[in-house]
Amino acid sequence: MEYWHQLIDWLKNLELGSPLHFNTILSLLTILATAALLRILSKITEQRIEDPAKRYLARKSYTYTIITLSAIVLLAIWIEEKTGIGAYLGLVSAGLAIALKDPLTNLAAWLFIAGRQPFVMGDRIQIGDHAGDVIDLRPFAFTLLEIGNWVDADQSTGRIIHIPNGLVFTRAVANYAQGFNFIWNEIPITITFESNWEDAEQLLNKIAEQHSAIHNKQAEKEVRKAARKFLIYFRHLTPIVWTSVADHGVTLTIRYLCDPRKRRSSESQIWKDILTAFAATTNIDLAYPTQRFYNNSVEGKPNAGGPQPSSPSPSEK
Repeated sequence: MEYWHQLIDWLKNLELGSPLHFNTILSLLTILATAALLRILSKITEQRIEDPAKRYLARKSYTYTIITLSAIVLLAIWIEEKTGIGAYLGLVSAGLAIALKDPLTNLAAWLFIAGRQPFVMGDRIQIGDHAGDVIDLRPFAFTLLEIGNWVDADQSTGRIIHIPNGLVFTRAVANYAQGFNFIWNEIPITITFESNWEDAEQLLNKIAEQHSAIHNKQAEKEVRKAARKFLIYFRHLTPIVWTSVADHGVTLTIRYLCDPRKRRSSESQIWKDILTAFAATTNIDLAYPTQRFYNNSVEGKPNAGGPQPSSPSPSEK
């Protein structure tokens, strides 16, 4: 600091005219000194740090520090003493708030996550286009073990995703496990029009009940308690089979509750039971898109459709 004051006194003794000229020269000297110091530190870093990752972090650290200090010095040069320390600190705070907008937003979002708890460690969530299990929470970012993407049925991809905390303020957050620890899953099964759809519906109901996550009164009680907490209303918690008609058959859709992390395994087991059950019956066949010619006069009902072919007269025999 002594050398700094000596430099200022020396510059003041020079006849530089107005204070504007003095401040301009002092600002240029500060900028040149900053650039020289950064260059010296860069050469030292290149010579003494061999690891590229550590060298990158070191360069970022001293660059941010020196530039911040230089900005404070420049502000001190151009702010007159009569403005007072309050104005000086106000400008510094405003500048830092603008420069550190994203970090401050992430920090505020971290406090929001810790207080409001839209998700906690271990929850499976989706935020924006990213979904996964929360494996780390830090002041500026949280980490997901990714699911989905190119892998079907919410299975893990093995990738780690670091997401800035501030996204919770601008993106919708879907939580698979908060309070209500089950999700509804649906499996559509299409059978031919000639199949006995009523027998198929009974078979599918039995299979779905065997694989539903709601097996006992206690589990059902927990689900209803969570539903009351979040104002969720489900009329039925037991599996159900919905019936509809597709262009190539009758579609029976199984809807059942399952563990979010067992959706694929439960669906696989249900399909195995369906294939086994249908193979043991003679009046149920799975349908698939195909093409056929339909003759209403031969295949249709007697009183439905177009005119029936007339029987040949005796003279035509």
